[in-house]
Amino acid sequence: MKKFCQVVAVAALAVAFTFTARAGFFDQLKSAITTTNSAVTAAASAAGLSQEQMVGGLKEALGKGVERAVAGLGRDGGFLTNLNVKIPMPEKLQKVESALRLAGQNQMVDDFVASMNHAAEKAVPVAAGVFGDSIKQMTIADAKGILSGAPDAATQFFRRTTQTNLAAKFHPIVQAATDKVGVTARYKQMMTKFNAVNTLGSLFGKSSVVNLDAADIDTYVTDKALDGLFKMVAEEEKNIRANPVARTTDLLQKVFGTAGK
Repeated sequence: MKKFCQVVAVAALAVAFTFTARAGFFDQLKSAITTTNSAVTAAASAAGLSQEQMVGGLKEALGKGVERAVAGLGRDGGFLTNLNVKIPMPEKLQKVESALRLAGQNQMVDDFVASMNHAAEKAVPVAAGVFGDSIKQMTIADAKGILSGAPDAATQFFRRTTQTNLAAKFHPIVQAATDKVGVTARYKQMMTKFNAVNTLGSLFGKSSVVNLDAADIDTYVTDKALDGLFKMVAEEEKNIRANPVARTTDLLQKVFGTAGK
């Protein structure tokens, strides 16, 4: 019973996150949070709770957790100022970064990294609807898997049910955002400066540096944005399991209150 009630809060994520969600964000998840699923009757009975308590509590926890995670990342600075998810220079460009920093071009490098992070921030809010659909479509097998699964069972559920769809939705938004925030332009400036300071090959051989095109950068930012999103879901799932203060709603209080009886 205790295990059930720990997991029911699964993603009520992030007391630490107090950011306001963007307009329309909560509306996108409203139906998912309040939807019930008649298929979970047997599991609810086994847990000693009514069907309404079990399904409503689980979906409310998942829905509120997603709200916090997406709102925290999908804002100005959501990636850039969070060292746990900040998108770094692509590995293939780390020699470029080293050369430019040695040449005193720290600001140019920092501006490029910041532009990638801002592009990721633009894409994240679309995850609200995708996660909401996943919650609404949760089956009895999904519910049992979350209730009896590993400590990151909810995160695994979301990865399994949303990652492909999220990648497809993120990528075009990232493409548009990289143009708008100047990722490609800053990349070209950075490479021009690198070639200038490295003309004689005194720092790094040109043959060892891989040039990336816009598509490469867009894919990199998309992948890192998804990694960051799921990382925050996992972080906050862990937090909610261990932090009773995060159980904030009447329904969750009722469900957790049942655990002690």
